[in-house]
Amino acid sequence: MWLINSSIGRKVVMSVTGIALILFMTFHCCMNVAALFSGEAYNTICELLGANWYAVAATLGLAALAVCHIVYAFILTAQNRRARGSERYAVTDRPAKVEWASQNMLVLGIIVVLGLLLHLFNFWYNMMFAELVGMETVLSPSDGFGLMKETFGNPVFVVLYVIWLVAIWFHLSHGFWSAMQTLGWNGKVWFCRWKVIGIAYVTILMVCFLVVVLAFFFGCAPSLCCCCCAA
Repeated sequence: MWLINSSIGRKVVMSVTGIALILFMTFHCCMNVAALFSGEAYNTICELLGANWYAVAATLGLAALAVCHIVYAFILTAQNRRARGSERYAVTDRPAKVEWASQNMLVLGIIVVLGLLLHLFNFWYNMMFAELVGMETVLSPSDGFGLMKETFGNPVFVVLYVIWLVAIWFHLSHGFWSAMQTLGWNGKVWFCRWKVIGIAYVTILMVCFLVVVLAFFFGCAPSLCCCCCAA
């Protein structure tokens, strides 16, 4: 099958799975922002997306997308290294038109994966997994708001999450328009437009995530809006 055996097919799979993951991150971002206004509303969402069959099915589908994207990323990286052969060891200047993120996608990807594992441990493990197996936890598995306060009240986790979000920004700012290019949706006019759209969209997304982390760290949640208005 060309999606598996050919280089173009693998890039298409990476592009489609990448776009799907960006859409999930958009949903996750909207969910997190709700915590800035109401802890009760956020916990209601957490309860709705708890260990219900539809949430578990969606989680399994999301995990399959993530694994597929990661595996194909390593396959394409190894393929590119083999194609370059000994040339990769030569000392050369970085081409002027090649983005830093483009040349460091593997490193950024590894940071993103490590951050994802930390995030799964902090939240999914203590929420959905705990509810599924009946594991005893300090906080209720549906108390996502309390878990966010506890996690982001720790400066070590805050620093790690900031590093993670920066890595995701670099990864997605290149990956967004690259996916559009792979799918043939660029053209001469839209190539630059997709770059601008991608950078703007990813920046807004990451800033929203960052605001949530910092709001909990500085004790502004869930009354961040009120604090800003009072200021």
